[in-house]
Amino acid sequence: MNYKKLDIFSPGVFVLLVIIYLIFAQIAFNYHLKELIGININTIYIIFLGLLFYVGGICSSHYLLKNTEFSLNESILEKIFSERNVLLLVMVGILLQVINLLYLGGIPLFSGYLKAHAATRIWLLSYLIFLPSINILIAKYNNKKYYLLFAIGLVLFVFTGYRTTVMAIVISMLITLYYTMDLKWKYLVLSVVAIFVLLLIVGYVAVKSIEWQTWTLSPLQLLFYRAGYTLQVLDKAVLLQGSTHGQLLYNTLTGFFKSTDPRVIVGSTTLGYAHSTTSMIFGPALLDFGLYAMLIQMFFLGVIINFIYRVQRALGNIFVALYAILLAHVLIWIETGPTDLVVLLFFFITLILIGISVKIKKGGV
Repeated sequence: MNYKKLDIFSPGVFVLLVIIYLIFAQIAFNYHLKELIGININTIYIIFLGLLFYVGGICSSHYLLKNTEFSLNESILEKIFSERNVLLLVMVGILLQVINLLYLGGIPLFSGYLKAHAATRIWLLSYLIFLPSINILIAKYNNKKYYLLFAIGLVLFVFTGYRTTVMAIVISMLITLYYTMDLKWKYLVLSVVAIFVLLLIVGYVAVKSIEWQTWTLSPLQLLFYRAGYTLQVLDKAVLLQGSTHGQLLYNTLTGFFKSTDPRVIVGSTTLGYAHSTTSMIFGPALLDFGLYAMLIQMFFLGVIINFIYRVQRALGNIFVALYAILLAHVLIWIETGPTDLVVLLFFFITLILIGISVKIKKGGV
């Protein structure tokens, strides 16, 4: 069977991974890892309702784009994303992360105190520049020597101790390579296994390095525990719908200018004390505005991600890299939720680039 025909990184992979995440959580509940107790069945119903609206958004987008032709204004992209410009941006992103680590005075991966202060504005700017530029460089100007820059950048972001940024870098690069190179099945499987092991190691080392916490779980148990814990937080969010009155959205949109972490608000609301906590992709909208807001969020997420998917499949070029970045973050949102300004900026930039460089023409029936 030709696995390429399955297109395993289409927007539908999100649904599959949510189900796998729920299975991981159930394993944690079954073994009562750190006294996890399980959730109410109504939370499961709400999750599947959210997935239904996400699929509905994909289907609606597919219907609206039926018989649609995409054409590319190559000259605009060549001016903006010449090889020299993109390579320069990659170097700037790497340099900024080096400056950030020097400013912190150590490696946050090995210190909970340093990690608590690692997400500086320099870090944010570095991530905002490095992630799209390295993916575009590989997608548009694939050269083996550029993989060294990818490895250097990856190591620097591993040093910050933030698992989500490492996930986004490696997953987006895998998706980029999947669409731009003829990856054999064995290499795809090996890549997924390598990513899985890397994330286990980074997550475990980062947790064990937090001086004020004591963990006795193994790396694999920690993976299952995080899924179960996050699902339990969502379970509390279901009972507290509308209680934050838009604070999460406001603090997400103003995150660059304020020091308030939306996930701390999630923790304060659901747990009763200040703690940075995730509540799956469904939690923030539920806490801010209730069930209808969450369903609208999932519907439009399906519409937008499928639209960008169709553009990159038709035109390739830099849109492969941009789709890879967005899909990687949507998959990460399964656990963390959409509370990151930088990801919203990636969506905004991608839609702007499509608007100025892609011609959309409706074909005949």
